[in-house]
Amino acid sequence: MNTTLRYTFVAVLFFQIGFCQSKLNTFLKPSDTIQVQRQKTVLISEALVATGTLLALNQLWYANYPKSDFHFVNDNAEWLQMDKVGHVFSSYQLGSFSAQMLNWSGASKKNQLIYGAGLGFAFLTAVEVMDGYSAEWGASLGDVVANATGTGLYVSQELLWDEQRILPKFSFHTSPYAQYRPAVLGKSLSEQIIKDYNGQTYWLSINLHSFTKNSKIPKWLNVALGYGAEGMVTGNSATLAPDATFNPQRYRQFYFSLDVDLTKIKTNSHFLKTVFSVFNTVKIPAPTIEFSHLNGIKYHLIYF
Repeated sequence: MNTTLRYTFVAVLFFQIGFCQSKLNTFLKPSDTIQVQRQKTVLISEALVATGTLLALNQLWYANYPKSDFHFVNDNAEWLQMDKVGHVFSSYQLGSFSAQMLNWSGASKKNQLIYGAGLGFAFLTAVEVMDGYSAEWGASLGDVVANATGTGLYVSQELLWDEQRILPKFSFHTSPYAQYRPAVLGKSLSEQIIKDYNGQTYWLSINLHSFTKNSKIPKWLNVALGYGAEGMVTGNSATLAPDATFNPQRYRQFYFSLDVDLTKIKTNSHFLKTVFSVFNTVKIPAPTIEFSHLNGIKYHLIYF
């Protein structure tokens, strides 16, 4: 290939890439007015995903255990409430994602809050009903309250400030406890992220500039308050797992750290805005102070 053809080929290639990026940017840009086709796509997609997930969950999880009459259980004292905090996080994130999808379709703010933010609560309530008909588990009022709290956290901020100033986030590190009860806490990393409460940390990431609009604080800078717990191989401290070789002391952990609100990073690219929005559910690794009654105060150069 001679030099002229080579430069021509490169120019055409960059033109095509730029054209595709432009089309993608236009596609991802939220609509100012309602677009029926987009709204249909969002509603149908969400209905199919939610239904498919519930059917798959029923087949892969609940089908392996006997059914029972609908019943409630009181599990509020288990896992040092880490599971309840997880419900708050999940409900918030599902509702936030659904509301953003409706915003993309041009739906009104009212519909975003009712049908979008409410999706997280509705979906997790359906899972709770499935728990209630399983002899192995049971519906939990504590879970329902936690689900409502997550939805309420999103909706209340939109009504008060028309923006999300306080963001629930998640981080995870492997713990030494999963090896003692892998069937419950997870055998692989992917399972442990979901099951091992010892390695999970849930955060409330607070955007400083949003509370001080006239300050020179960077718009993306957040402070984060975290909650975690360790020493758990069973749900309740009074129960020793039959397949566990020890029952360590369980304790709560509280954290103070810095964070970044990726959605506050200025960009005209709606592709990047979408990517930032997805990754904004995860706490950025940063210097962190840990407080616990067992270890006192600990300093982490980088905590995740």
